Amino acid sequence: MNMLKTTFLMGLLTVILVTVGGALGGEGGMVLAFLFALVMNGASYWFSDKIVLRMYGAEEIGAHEAPGLHRVVQDLALRAKMPMPKLYRIPQDSPNAFATGRDENHAAVAVTEGILRILNEAELRGVLAHELSHIKNRDILVGTIAAALAGAISMLANMAHWGMIFGGRGGDDREGSHPIVALAMIIIAPIAAMMVQMAISRGREFGADATGAAISGSPLDLANALRKLEQAAQGVPMETNPATAHLFIVNPLTGGGLMALFSTHPPIEERILRLENMGKSRA
Repeated sequence: MNMLKTTFLMGLLTVILVTVGGALGGEGGMVLAFLFALVMNGASYWFSDKIVLRMYGAEEIGAHEAPGLHRVVQDLALRAKMPMPKLYRIPQDSPNAFATGRDENHAAVAVTEGILRILNEAELRGVLAHELSHIKNRDILVGTIAAALAGAISMLANMAHWGMIFGGRGGDDREGSHPIVALAMIIIAPIAAMMVQMAISRGREFGADATGAAISGSPLDLANALRKLEQAAQGVPMETNPATAHLFIVNPLTGGGLMALFSTHPPIEERILRLENMGKSRA
């Protein structure tokens, strides 16, 4: 069901792109914006591990430095039938973790110093299984494609915006789009694209929770970890780039109300409830 929902949302992004492209930039503008966004996000996909790890000052953890951590990840990777990823430590007290890399053979899992302090081994095992699931489920590829489509939509809206400011018609000359329609597209389309992109990200989090719980064999350990992480993250905010917030297991950006509407993560209470129900079904 999660894959069907993701496919539907990706299709919706494509429909928005085609609609906005035809109304604002014409076929030429749509293709140009999409190709540019694809190149930018493609580069990010291929080099995402290096970019993000460097952004957070992450340092690779050798097996001799943290034998227990390596042992846990090796066991989980074996259970998931995937190669052992590289492990990194982020020098921040806020407890969190993320996975990156373009595929199973080029993957990395990063954990903050804070998460290593507050979680016991069983809870940490649940978190690491969640991150391995993101790699196994190819969530980074899905997120990159969604970002490319959403980025192209935003670029088309910006092109039309500046075109109207400097006397352009806001659309293809052959179509002669109405200026009010064009203005509505400029305002609404990027917001709609961002909301769909966030919905895809939230769906992938639920998927990683479920797959991670299956890999670790204990949904309740991951539920307990999420509860601890959410409480601790509120008290110790993380120095983070909003563009990378979707990577982390819990949202490093705090805020409710309107901020929650655009959150890259589903409500932590709902994630915990689903995991607890999984635990009950296994009992």
